[in-house]
Amino acid sequence: MMQNLPAGLAATATVAASSANLGPGFDSLGLALSLYDEIYVETTESGLRIDVAGEGAGQVPLDSSHLVVRAIQHGLRAAGMCAPGLVVRSRNAIPHSRGLGSSAAAVVGGLAVANGLVAQSDSKPLSDVELVQLSSEFEGHPDNASAAVLGGAVVSWTEGPATAPRYRAAGLTLHPDIHLFPGIPLVRSSTAETRAVLPDQVSHVDARFNLSRAALLVVALTERPDLLMAATEDRLHQPQRAAAMPASAEYLQTLRRCGVAAVLSGAGPAVIALSTEAELPAEVVEYGAAHGFTVNEMSVGQRVSWAAATPNGGESAPSAKESMS
Repeated sequence: MMQNLPAGLAATATVAASSANLGPGFDSLGLALSLYDEIYVETTESGLRIDVAGEGAGQVPLDSSHLVVRAIQHGLRAAGMCAPGLVVRSRNAIPHSRGLGSSAAAVVGGLAVANGLVAQSDSKPLSDVELVQLSSEFEGHPDNASAAVLGGAVVSWTEGPATAPRYRAAGLTLHPDIHLFPGIPLVRSSTAETRAVLPDQVSHVDARFNLSRAALLVVALTERPDLLMAATEDRLHQPQRAAAMPASAEYLQTLRRCGVAAVLSGAGPAVIALSTEAELPAEVVEYGAAHGFTVNEMSVGQRVSWAAATPNGGESAPSAKESMS
């Protein structure tokens, strides 16, 4: 039997963007980035009120189908609880439909604020293992979700039968010499559409190639960043997606021709460069700007955080970072 949460509880969460695949690590490798969405939730007697500022404002649904709301309810159910009414406010900095894990951030952030509510009811909050599992269930693979939960770089995998998969992840410590330069375009893409262009079968030659590069990439990310160029080569998804996002494909090749290890971020169209240099070559900076890419250095994103907050009666929500200070 579900326990009803009382009205007047509030919580906040801060959750990072993420880049998945990183070239050869298709659906397995992920990396959190220092770009954050902030979420505030308050329990009420009844109803649902949603406010979205920043990315996605005026575009995402403001009803029970909203991804953050669905995740909050999913997290509460997992803890044996429910809320008769909610006020949900999101301040989004993560661009939508660019390959930067905005959907994963919405889900992980929703689960995290649910944790903040659960903790105030003297119940045990969801663990990292449970957060990875519950968030990955939304997309069917744990790369972006586990990076948002754990922060930093992650290796993720799936265990058990397809009908009841168990999602797992382990953190990696990114080498301190690696600088991250996401290139974010104005254009958007649909992950479902870019996944649809991938073949159902691949050759043993290509599978063997990607296995070697994915293994090498773990070494390059943690111990040998000098190996990043070879380690970020891919044959399973980036070449196949090139026709669907020609500007991203060309920018990716421009970076690599200039000696910078670069990959599609997730399913694109964002591109992310991983370099041991503090600055990118002027040629690729100029190319990016001329072709609609905003390129800024980011650091490694932190793990999702959540905390209780002071209820504000439906007024403008405090920043999650302000609430946790």
